[in-house]
Amino acid sequence: MTTIAVTGASGFCGSYVATAAAALGADVLCVGRRPGPVGRHIPWDAARTTPDLSGADVVVHCAAAVGDPVPGSASEAAMRSVNVDGTARLLEAAAGRRVVWVSSASVYAPGPGRARITEEHPVRGQLNAYGRTKAAGEALALAAGAVVLRPRAVYGVGDPHLVPRLLSRVRRGLLLLPGPSVRLSLTAVENLADACLAAVDWPPGAYNIADPAPYDRDAAVQTVLRAHSTPARIRHLPLRAARAAAAVTESLARVRPDEDPPLTRYAVDQLAHSVVLDVSKARSRGWTPLRTLSDYPAALIAATVTG
Repeated sequence: MTTIAVTGASGFCGSYVATAAAALGADVLCVGRRPGPVGRHIPWDAARTTPDLSGADVVVHCAAAVGDPVPGSASEAAMRSVNVDGTARLLEAAAGRRVVWVSSASVYAPGPGRARITEEHPVRGQLNAYGRTKAAGEALALAAGAVVLRPRAVYGVGDPHLVPRLLSRVRRGLLLLPGPSVRLSLTAVENLADACLAAVDWPPGAYNIADPAPYDRDAAVQTVLRAHSTPARIRHLPLRAARAAAAVTESLARVRPDEDPPLTRYAVDQLAHSVVLDVSKARSRGWTPLRTLSDYPAALIAATVTG
């Protein structure tokens, strides 16, 4: 029986990977500060220590610090200690083992020209600390011969980041989005979990991971709002105004650097431009994404009933 160590198994993505691995019959080691949903807990503070991976055949590294902290803040330094320094310690402990390292499409260069992003798209010029630290961490992983997965906008039941941020932006039944609607790739957490386990047998390198087809931004947002019984009218904020507002909120956030600003240049960039991942490289290895956003409302209802 294969023993799979899943870092960050108490978190959103890691918990899905650990549960899926156990369902396939693997022995699961949940590596992180808190126990995961299955298997045995291996304590690890990614920001400070080297994990004990003895007994593991394979490592799936999902642990990460997320957010959009103010440049130069303590939060940015903490993010680097997990996403970069923690990666170095993880790779040291995993020497000789197969490693699947979960990165992000945030590593790709911003701006236009992302209507069909392959893995050869430039990795540079990231607009926030998350993108920069994930790019630095994945560079270490690639140099060590790991498989690196680059999902975009991971969503699903239990998501503590993407959907809560969206819902929090609704004011008096109105949601402002920057610019007109565009085509965007999203990634169901179940599709990412399947890819993490399939990628154990893939050749080293980077692979895009996303749902089978991109979505119309406004239609996708409405699907999520309806699923959470949060009706709202979408209005388009001119892109120039959105960028100006982001610049102001980022400047004001420097007064309170321990809190992420409510609007950033990164958020505007990710919402206002088409960002579509080409997943043909992962598909060529036999991976098929089965979930789509249309499955999300029913999954949310099922989780509410069972919970």
